[in-house]
Amino acid sequence: MKPENKIQQEIVKYYRANHYGKGIMFSVPNERTGGYVAMKPLLLTGLLSGVSDLIIVEQGRVLFVEVKTDIGRQSEKQIRFEKQITELGYKYFLVRSLKDFKNILI
Repeated sequence: MKPENKIQQEIVKYYRANHYGKGIMFSVPNERTGGYVAMKPLLLTGLLSGVSDLIIVEQGRVLFVEVKTDIGRQSEKQIRFEKQITELGYKYFLVRSLKDFKNILI
């Protein structure tokens, strides 16, 4: 099974090669490492647990993309973030492969 970070790298490489000029894709590094004391400054400057792995901004739309392996599951914070995003009227996608990702761009 391909690790999550490899799937995400494939997605970023594909998007940047095939959608240049159509939008911007970026990630928000939000992994918690080092415990609360190390994380406190980051939390105070806007770190938000549960944020999707990738955010895509295109003309007239914003997509939030969470990448998981075939057996990966969303955390409670990720589920809560998805709910907030969809309640605001934005699209949130859970993808498990480059093929899944390509399907959301249609």
